[in-house]
This record gives sequence, structure tokens and C-alpha cells, in this order.
Amino acid sequence: MENLSNISVIKEICQRFGFSFSHSLGQNFLINPTVCPRIAEMGGAGPGAGVLEVGAGFGVLTHELAKRADKVVSVELDKRLLPVLDYTLHEHHNVKIVNEDILKVDLRQLIADEFPGMRVVVCANLPYYITSPVIMALLEQRLPVDTITVMVQKEAGDRLCAPMPSRECGAVTAAVRFYAEPETLFPVSRGSFMPAPNVDSCVIRLNIRDNPPLTGKEAEDFFRLVKGAFSQRRKTLQNNLSSSLGVSKGAVAAALSEAGLKSSARAEELSLEEMIRLSGLLQPALGAEKG
Repeated sequence: MENLSNISVIKEICQRFGFSFSHSLGQNFLINPTVCPRIAEMGGAGPGAGVLEVGAGFGVLTHELAKRADKVVSVELDKRLLPVLDYTLHEHHNVKIVNEDILKVDLRQLIADEFPGMRVVVCANLPYYITSPVIMALLEQRLPVDTITVMVQKEAGDRLCAPMPSRECGAVTAAVRFYAEPETLFPVSRGSFMPAPNVDSCVIRLNIRDNPPLTGKEAEDFFRLVKGAFSQRRKTLQNNLSSSLGVSKGAVAAALSEAGLKSSARAEELSLEEMIRLSGLLQPALGAEKG
């Protein structure tokens, strides 16, 4: 395969296929040759593995994944890239490109059809504008995957992997930690891309939990609490939960006290375990309010 990290090669391919970068699709293609091999290695691509890739781009990461894994299925939205990928990935017979929207595909069925008997991992260089929706869609579906390794905007990566409690954590932090153990793998500078974005990136890995701490109605109530808890960061947990959940301040105060938390506590001061406990303590009040 031609060196797809070489700017002159990328420009030649763009000219050959009449391709131009789409700002609306957040397309920034990697020109740093060291990044994709590291993502493939640290993302779990290897013998016996099937890799679900989100967005193929010009196939730079796809190429590295296909060199290592038994099979790669890449869900690519931009149909203009299909002839480009036929050209850049022609040497790989273990790659399948699915021209669909990752947020609309039945991923559970796709995994069952394409990766029978394989351990499955997800790898992607995610467009910044759909980072959280894609990650949450992958997690919420409880797909049979071991890890999700993605390159994201540094600010998003910091929030997704923030410890709890900390000033950096938010609702998405709690949601990610509910389903996985996140970790930051390595930074990627803005100069690693063409066109160069205005921000730096990083690669993170989400190690999926075998079982989430809650299921069913209890999980629904937990996510309602998380959303309300972080709704207005300057306000206390008591005020946020009372207004967002429609529960009296007295009921929230009682739950906070029973959980061993201060009445002045803010969401960013709670661990995941404390949020789960608080959610359970508030369940009777939520039921009473609904009744």
C-alpha cells in the first residue's frame, strides 16, 4: 500500500478520485505515521480478533488493523470514500466496508454476522462532533466487545477519562464509568492531521465491564439522577436534584444524609459508587412523586 501518511500521496489520491474534505463530516486525516500502528496494537487487534472500525477515512487505520486482526469491518458514512478505499485497501482480503451511519446500524446483528467465534474490539478515529453520541451508543447497546479504543479531541478525552470525584468530571464521565473502566493511552498533536484542526487529540481506551452495576429500572433512575446532578454545575446537588427530578428538597436532603454526604455537596464531589447509592436512596421518593 502507498504511504497514506504522506501528504503528497493524500493529495494525489484526492485529485485522482475528485475527493475533497468535508467539514460537516469532521474529516481530518492522519499524516503522522506512528499513530495508527499504536492504536491498532493498544486497541487489541491481533490473531483471533475481529475489529469494528467507526469511519475508515482513507484507510490508514484500517490498513494497520487488517495487518493484525483476523477481520475488520469498517462502518463508513461517506459514500464518496468507497472507491478510494477500494484502491487503498485492495491488498487486504479481510476488510469489509459498510456504507452506513454508525448511529443507525444494528451493531449487535452486524457483530453476530461478521465476527462469529471471534473476540471483538472497537477502534476508531472519531470526528469530534459525534464523539459522545457514538461512544454512548456503543456502550448503551451492551455490545459483545472487549474494548473501545478511540482517538478523540483532548478536551473530550479528559472529560471521558476524568476520575470521580474531580472538577473535570461530568455527566458523560459518570455514564462512561458506569459501563467501562476508561484510560488515556497517549496524546496526538494537531499537526498529525490534514487538514490540521485547531485542537490537540488523544487516544483513550474503554475497558468494558462484564456487567454494569445496575440494570432495568434502577439503571434508568441512575441516569436520570446523573443528568440532573450535573445540570447546573454551580448549584448544589440538593438544588439540582430537587428541580430536575421533581422531588422535594427534604427528600433529597434525607437521602444525602443517609448516604453520608453533605447538604452542600456538588455532583463533581461524588464517586460513582456514591451516585449509585444516592440513586437507590431516592427511588422511593421518585416513585411517590410519580404516584
